Amino acid sequence: MRLKNNFTYGVLLGILGIVLFSSKAVMVKLVYRYDVDAISALLLRMLFSFPFYILIAYYYRNENKEITNTRKDYLWIFFFGFVGYYLASFFDFVGLTYIKASLERIILFIYPTIVLLFNKLFFKQPINKKQRLAIFITYLGIVITFGSEVSISGSNTYLGGFFVLLSAITYASYLVGSGWLIPKFGVMRFTAFAMLISCICVFIHFGITSNVNIFSFSWQVYALGFLIAVFATVIPSFLVSISIKLINSSNFAIVAGVGPISTIILATIFLNETVTMLQVGGIIIVISGILLISKSKKK
Repeated sequence: MRLKNNFTYGVLLGILGIVLFSSKAVMVKLVYRYDVDAISALLLRMLFSFPFYILIAYYYRNENKEITNTRKDYLWIFFFGFVGYYLASFFDFVGLTYIKASLERIILFIYPTIVLLFNKLFFKQPINKKQRLAIFITYLGIVITFGSEVSISGSNTYLGGFFVLLSAITYASYLVGSGWLIPKFGVMRFTAFAMLISCICVFIHFGITSNVNIFSFSWQVYALGFLIAVFATVIPSFLVSISIKLINSSNFAIVAGVGPISTIILATIFLNETVTMLQVGGIIIVISGILLISKSKKK
């Protein structure tokens, strides 16, 4: 009975974490209504997140301390923090300046298929027939959804979609490459370190490229920045970690299917975004492909 309760608890935490993560795109679009550029919005997210991850890194400083970490291990953490959190976030924020929040979530949601392709390319892990079918189904859904949106919103959708695709690729590379580092540092310590590196990269990026006065925005922008940092970054990162621990990654991948749906609902409520029936069909196809991949993994 306790195992069953833990599984239910893990599923509920996973759903809550995914819904909170999905709210990021909606809140970023709300920030853009105040004429805030992508790097400034990303800076606010990282500024408000930074103190939390410092505290987390300190609290879990002794996690997996029995394992000796080398200088090379820390260099790899820097690399994956740079690629997986800094670049992926930056590309995503830029993409959101051109496309709807609901479309952004659908494109990002293809990262499990990219993980499969990277594992095949770099680690020679075979892709079985069911996984190949899932990849085909997923990208078919993307083409349907994306093509329908281009006819509505115009050619800028191509540029926005390209940046969000880059975000999915960089995030997938982080997932593929960091798997062997997490056991060395522990989930919490590794995540905190990677996020702190990402924050510092954003601070440097903003300092070099931007002339924007970060203190010149309205209070609503800072409020949204705080909400993005706390409720769409810090809290869901731990909810997802706990959920994966309780129900395993394969089951969590199935739970993550609520992501695009929750984004569409939130975008409809807060952004008045509309979704055509053709796009709904594409969304269902994408989710079907991800579920097929999830079922093809070993439990």
